[in-house]
Amino acid sequence: MHPTGNPKLAEWLVNGGLMSAEAREKVLSQQQLLGGRIEEAILDLGVLGELELLKFLANTYRTRFVSTEKLAKAQIDRATLEKVPKKLAEQCTAFPVMYDAASATLSVVVADPDDSNLLRQVQMAARAKHVKAFVGRPLAVKAAIAKNYGGDIHAFARLDRSAHEQFSSMMDVFERNLVSEESMAVALAGEAAQERTLTPEQIAGGGPASSGFDDSAYRETLKVLVSLIEGGRSDLRGHSAHVARLVGKLSQRIGVSPSQHAAYCIAALLHDLGKMGEHHLTALNVGVSETQRARAQHTYTAPGRLMEAVKLPHEALDALESMYERFGGDGLPGQRSGKDIPLGARLLAICDTYADLTRNAKNPFSKTLDAEEACGVLSRYAPALFDPNLVELFKHTVSGDSLKARLLSNRHLALIVDTDPEETTVLELRMIEQGFEVHVARSVEAALKQLRGGRIDVVVSEIDLGARDGFGLLQEARSQSWGKQLPWVIVTRRTARQDADRAFELGADDYVTKPISGDLLVTKLKQIMDRRGRSAGARGVSGSLQEMGLPDIVQVLWHGRKSGSLKIHAPEGNGEIHFVEGQVYNALFGKKRGADAFYAMVALQAGDFAVDPGFVATQRMIEESPEGLLLEGLRRLDEGVSA
Repeated sequence: MHPTGNPKLAEWLVNGGLMSAEAREKVLSQQQLLGGRIEEAILDLGVLGELELLKFLANTYRTRFVSTEKLAKAQIDRATLEKVPKKLAEQCTAFPVMYDAASATLSVVVADPDDSNLLRQVQMAARAKHVKAFVGRPLAVKAAIAKNYGGDIHAFARLDRSAHEQFSSMMDVFERNLVSEESMAVALAGEAAQERTLTPEQIAGGGPASSGFDDSAYRETLKVLVSLIEGGRSDLRGHSAHVARLVGKLSQRIGVSPSQHAAYCIAALLHDLGKMGEHHLTALNVGVSETQRARAQHTYTAPGRLMEAVKLPHEALDALESMYERFGGDGLPGQRSGKDIPLGARLLAICDTYADLTRNAKNPFSKTLDAEEACGVLSRYAPALFDPNLVELFKHTVSGDSLKARLLSNRHLALIVDTDPEETTVLELRMIEQGFEVHVARSVEAALKQLRGGRIDVVVSEIDLGARDGFGLLQEARSQSWGKQLPWVIVTRRTARQDADRAFELGADDYVTKPISGDLLVTKLKQIMDRRGRSAGARGVSGSLQEMGLPDIVQVLWHGRKSGSLKIHAPEGNGEIHFVEGQVYNALFGKKRGADAFYAMVALQAGDFAVDPGFVATQRMIEESPEGLLLEGLRRLDEGVSA
């Protein structure tokens, strides 16, 4: 490893005509004065741009490069990261980006792709047969490690000069040398109060800001300031932002309103204000330790008091003040139990505990747990501490992206139509466990929008749905070609005989009154579908490229050994990629064919996609592996090469 970079680099650049002898002397003087790698001295002085320098290095080392922009956007799965332990990644400045299980090949981005000793250490740690090394900017590789392993959300901002200036300016405003939780929170509260009092809808971006207040900027500022407070604690750096992301995902999965979603995320960002101490207070720690319970008794109101001037949404305050309640009762502060505990507090308790278990080695187990282990702990302490239904839903949420799961599975798609988020969560969980893919609609209008798409295999609907009821929805469906034979089950609190009679007259397959066991209902659904001759089979999956980028889709289909056609509809044009057991056989995009068409589609940022598993490719026109195609496509994108 070269702690100051390859000493020959400056000479190579001069010989290659990319740097003058005078510039070389300035670079060497800068490096000697400030220390660090020679690449950073070159970039700091503006002698070369990053892409120009990386292209030169990639050509010199006979490999490919990965830009800072690509590293900043990279979403690396946990299994790949765990191939290289964090300590080794930091020691070697090596960031894992891809693992091909079929060939046992690990791809890493490093500052020194020619360092055989470094690559051998990585290979041994990962137990990989092969290691492919790509070159990246040294500080960018370190930032990727800090972000992906340590949760440092500002790691890449420090590489951006303008962002760094803004960061420094903000620190000056908040008296850089005198920052504390209280002063930071009071300053934030004062600024927000001077601007205006926020409504939940405005915080969620649900309405215009009549006085010109930028609520998105408020939320971003909140994230940054909380991160600064946590910056002095390596074990909790980035914790609150991570909890907010988890709470956001889970609340969206449940289907709460935009204002509730915003309030719960704000509570997640603020939940540790005023509570910093030797041990992190979570629902688990407080629930099992009398010492931590005593601490929580004195601090549970701290976030609300510190942010009092902002007039937070009441849902956020409820979540903050009740996050240490126990689902089984006897918690803090009011000994509530079950669903008497505010929904936001139950969500926050689960997400905060999970984040602590998976990212903080000072948790009750004295080590960081993986996702499966942490979810096991949540299940073990439900229903004593946590809402068991929300724990089950959370496990499905963190176990993998739902779109990825759909791409890899062949399942019936069910639509649940009900206005009650919590009640439908239980049924959704049981159906997912039994192999269904589940969509949820909260109104007749939302249900019709999904039904008209023609992908739904079975409907489970309540009658009481607001202005337009479930009877009207069923009647509309039976009058349409897509709904004449669609299996339909009414699940409702109505028990009157005339309601059941009307449901059957309109064509319902069954009428069930609440409450009903989720497992029993799933059994009924399967029996109905079997009678209708709707056996499980391969189905198409669709989505947007904003939801999942084309490189990620290709990797999922490749590793899942899927066959069929991936169809792309984008503003730039339409295209197709044909797969046979995960291998790319052909690609078409506009007038382009083969690999050139594939490379052109890698650059697409917007549009829709659909997977047709029934398509059969008859002739192979592309011989390159999916990995090779992706790497070459991304290289061309980095270098601005037209396919």
